[in-house]
Amino acid sequence: ERIAAHLVAAGITVVSGLALGVDTVAHQSALDSGGRTLAVLGSGVDRIYPPRNRKLAEDIIESGALISDYPPGTPPEAGNFPPRNRIISGLSLATVVVEAGERSGALITANFAAEQGRDVFAVPGNVLAPQSRGTNRLIQTGAFPLLDPQEILDTLDLTRVVEYRQARIVLPADATEARLFDLLEHEPLHVDEIRTQAGLPIEQVTAALALMELKGMVRQVGGMRYVKNT
Repeated sequence: ERIAAHLVAAGITVVSGLALGVDTVAHQSALDSGGRTLAVLGSGVDRIYPPRNRKLAEDIIESGALISDYPPGTPPEAGNFPPRNRIISGLSLATVVVEAGERSGALITANFAAEQGRDVFAVPGNVLAPQSRGTNRLIQTGAFPLLDPQEILDTLDLTRVVEYRQARIVLPADATEARLFDLLEHEPLHVDEIRTQAGLPIEQVTAALALMELKGMVRQVGGMRYVKNT
């Protein structure tokens, strides 16, 4: 709660997954502090999961957004959540893991963040507590130990947040984004044509296009056709 409140006070948007526990607290704290928060779903945007967070989802829409790579009506199946976590880390400058057991989904997000070149912060905990084994392991393997929320701002130099946002818009984040960005000029291409020309799986293409659209690199012009943003 204190981490999210501190970050939104500095103008940072909190991105999380709407799950019960830490995700819920992060979203609610951001809203209570007058900030913005994004919730990335492992289902269609019309299938809020867990159902008890429906009111929270409605509140998030007022000042932020619900984001999903899945079409409306998609149920929250277990296999949807690891790809969802990749979008969470991809949208974020850094990932903060507050609590995580040895098999926590938060560790998947942290691994994606590391692969994407993002910093990972972990809150240290009691070495005997099951809910801290994952966070302590992250610290052991190179994550920043987080003792104070200000450390995030200092480490990432977030007084330059506008420059970071501009850099993310201009520069592709990885090889997939670079390939798709090169394909898209100012004539719209259908997602199937993009997939064929890129030679990539459709799931990888749609996930990358969703991130690129959120960052302002491309835009959808209807009928699943995309064009490079000008």
